[in-house]
Amino acid sequence: MIRYFRLILSIPLFLVAMACSTNPTVANGGDPELEAKARAALQQLFDSTPKAQDLQYQAKAVVVFPDIVKAGLIIGAQGGKGVMFGPDGKVLGYYRARALSYGLQAGAQTFSEAMFFMTDSAITELTSGTGLSVGVGPSVVVVDAGMAKSMTTNTLKSDVYAFIFGQQGLMAGLGVQGQRIVKFDQ
Repeated sequence: MIRYFRLILSIPLFLVAMACSTNPTVANGGDPELEAKARAALQQLFDSTPKAQDLQYQAKAVVVFPDIVKAGLIIGAQGGKGVMFGPDGKVLGYYRARALSYGLQAGAQTFSEAMFFMTDSAITELTSGTGLSVGVGPSVVVVDAGMAKSMTTNTLKSDVYAFIFGQQGLMAGLGVQGQRIVKFDQ
C-alpha cells in the first residue's frame, strides 16, 4: 500500500522538478534544441494533417509543445515545454504547459500539441502574467481528424485551435483536468 502511495506522490514531484529546470529566453539565445524539436513536430503535424498548414497561414501565432509527458494513477499530471512561432516562423517566446487531473485513470504517455492562435485577444491572454488556462478565457477547439478535413475559412470562428498528435504509450481513464500555459522567462 505504501508503495502505491509513493507512486502517486512521485508524479507531482516529477512535475515540480521539471518546473525548477533552467528557463531559456529569447533574449539569451533561447533553446535551439527545443526549437528544433518544435519545428520537427510541427512538420509532422503538417505531413499527417495538411489542413493544419492552411490554418497556420491564417493564425496570428502557433505554440508547439513537441514532448508533453502525461502520467497518472488516480491523480495524474502532465507537463511539457514549447515554442511560440510568429506567422513568419520567428520564435516569439517559450512556454510551459502543465495540467493536473483527478479521476479513474492509469498509465503514461507522451504526445505533441500544436495550438493555433487566431485572435489578438487569445495571444494577449497567453502572454499575460497569469498565462492561459484552457477552459477559461478564449474558446479552444481540439481538432480531430474528421474536423480537420472539413475546416474552411468560413468555419474558423474560435480563438484557438489545438491539435494533439504523435501519441505514444498508454493512458486510460476518465477524469477532470485543467491545463495552464505560462511563459518561461517571467
